[in-house]
Amino acid sequence: MKRIQNIGLVIFLIGLSLFTGTIFTGSFHLSPSALDAFIMEKGYQNEIIKTELTKAFVKDDPLTIFEFSDRVRHAYEVANNHYDLLIAQYDDEKNWDKKGEQYQYKIYGKPHTLSFDLAKIAGKGYVKAHAGLMWMLTFGLGILGSLLFILPNLILLGKAGIKNDGIYLKASTNRGWIAWLVLIYLVSFYLLLYFMPDYVVNWTFIVDPISLFLNGGPASQWFVYGFLYCTIMVVMALRMYIKYRGNKYQVMRTTSVLFFQIVFAFLIPEIMTSLNMPGYDFKNAFPLDYDFFFDWNLDDLRNSGSIGLFILIWGIVLTLVIVPVMVYFFGKRWYCSWVCGCGGLAETLGDPYRQHSDKSLHAWKLERWLIHAILVFSLVMTLVTLYCYFTGSPSFLGIHSQWIKDSYSFLIGAWFAGVIGTGFYPIFGNRVWCRFGCPLAAYMGIVQRFKSRFRITTNGGQCISCGNCSTYCEQGIDVRAYAQKGENIVRSSCVGCGICSAVCPRGVLKLENGPEKGRINPTDILLGNNIDLIQLVNKREK
Repeated sequence: MKRIQNIGLVIFLIGLSLFTGTIFTGSFHLSPSALDAFIMEKGYQNEIIKTELTKAFVKDDPLTIFEFSDRVRHAYEVANNHYDLLIAQYDDEKNWDKKGEQYQYKIYGKPHTLSFDLAKIAGKGYVKAHAGLMWMLTFGLGILGSLLFILPNLILLGKAGIKNDGIYLKASTNRGWIAWLVLIYLVSFYLLLYFMPDYVVNWTFIVDPISLFLNGGPASQWFVYGFLYCTIMVVMALRMYIKYRGNKYQVMRTTSVLFFQIVFAFLIPEIMTSLNMPGYDFKNAFPLDYDFFFDWNLDDLRNSGSIGLFILIWGIVLTLVIVPVMVYFFGKRWYCSWVCGCGGLAETLGDPYRQHSDKSLHAWKLERWLIHAILVFSLVMTLVTLYCYFTGSPSFLGIHSQWIKDSYSFLIGAWFAGVIGTGFYPIFGNRVWCRFGCPLAAYMGIVQRFKSRFRITTNGGQCISCGNCSTYCEQGIDVRAYAQKGENIVRSSCVGCGICSAVCPRGVLKLENGPEKGRINPTDILLGNNIDLIQLVNKREK
């Protein structure tokens, strides 16, 4: 069985290497007619960009993606700088008509977006010409190798049940060199995805046939990400099924997050796009869906007729009504552990690293300050955005709408949720984003902490202090400390994943949705600093 696993690992690494290596393949060149068609399709009025792009690559031999990207970005910069200088000149001259006229010639957006769009039509090479074969050699080998590595665990793990069996003795799960290599690869992947998508245009060629089938258009970097996201979750879900096969709760919630990610987050938005409707993830609630109230999204929904109006109403009702009501009855777990795509990836791909979540008091203090600060940031951003949208003003109380949106998108949407949130799994645990950054988790956590029927009950008399529960808690909760005292666990950060209960050898921990009177009232703790927690528990039970 070990030999099969080693063969699977080699096959997986071959597939991963080929997938990564496709970045450096192919050539990029545009004919004058193709460039003219592109500029006409985009509606650019800017003659400078056409001149600069023609000089950049139309007359030269085919280029690598890196040369192509550098030249396109330079052309973009030259063109926009030209009109920025004119705008500044007319501003000094107080010639407002001429100044205003120049804005129509500027190219708005990011340079890598223009470069990516051009690379999609300029790309040539083996990957683009043999997309199906390349899919088999990359995704196919990766899936096959993973299955060969995972499936023998059915026999190697023996009987169902979880033990703290050497996770701190392996380089892949004890912050060793393998974990650091995984971190470097994941962080590099996210940096390319968010900030240099034109460099990975060959990845989009691999899945172009799938994208054309689902939405009728070529794949973007986000389609690659969505497809890869679903593929990884499916493969790693099989690992979850094997590892936690003795626990029906884990099997059911793993199946649930798979369903919501594949159907709601991937397939439905792609199908909606093919039907000329806004592609919308109906499970993605604000403020996790932080751009829901951005002006471009509101305009898109308003211009989409009845379906756009329905999405707008649904998004508001989901956030203000459905989310708090569901948290009251079931705690955060209904979303974070059963529905959310971020949580789904954390629970599948991130499961081998859950033991790295910091359990210290310092980490808990940082968590509370940081996650609630981001919630406030998202609410202020939304308030400014809506005010500017309905009034036409560029700013509110001195805060410019575009600046705060760009800041949040860059710092939280890209860096924290993506690069750090997932890239740092192998070193800091699988719920870095959920614990420290997700504003929706903060919102639900407030409800769960003060007004919810959810709690984890403990039986202190049965606890043997093995520490499995605390070791495997991905949210940094010292579960054992509660279990030893027989206290119910009522924490705003708890996502109800149930792993602490699954790994407990004595059945000490149970996830329950009971009457509120069975919980410790946080206001009693805040107002009664000298009241012993055990006395509070006894008072509640009486």
